[in-house]
Amino acid sequence: MQNFKKIQRIQIMKKNKNNLPDLTNHTDGIDAPLIELEKLKVHIIVEIIEYVPNAVVSKTIIKKTTGNITVTSFDSGEELAEKTTPFDTYIQIIDGVAEVVIEEKKYLLTLGEGIVIPAHTSHCFHANEQFKMIATVIKSGYEE
Repeated sequence: MQNFKKIQRIQIMKKNKNNLPDLTNHTDGIDAPLIELEKLKVHIIVEIIEYVPNAVVSKTIIKKTTGNITVTSFDSGEELAEKTTPFDTYIQIIDGVAEVVIEEKKYLLTLGEGIVIPAHTSHCFHANEQFKMIATVIKSGYEE
């Protein structure tokens, strides 16, 4: 039963007929399903999420009213459409190379590199090769 619950909490975004990721499984367009990480235990973050062919997979590992942390994997050729969020978001690459476009400026981020995406700026992600990232959103200090 435990394995079944874990599988249910994995969000897989496959492409729809317009060749864009299908975000219909999102609860609010931003959040991914929450997985429970054991506290006071060391985790190998890159192993928390797997690559799935032709998909983007997201798992929220911490979700609080003041912010959240999500890990996401992108298969080669996948992308997330342009969007804006009302909060600053810190992105760090934990595997591969990511193309991040922020306000029409392209950034190539490699393993260990990160960038702050300012609140209210348009951004999107492209996977020219497989990559995994951690996204940290800080909501304190902002009004929703």
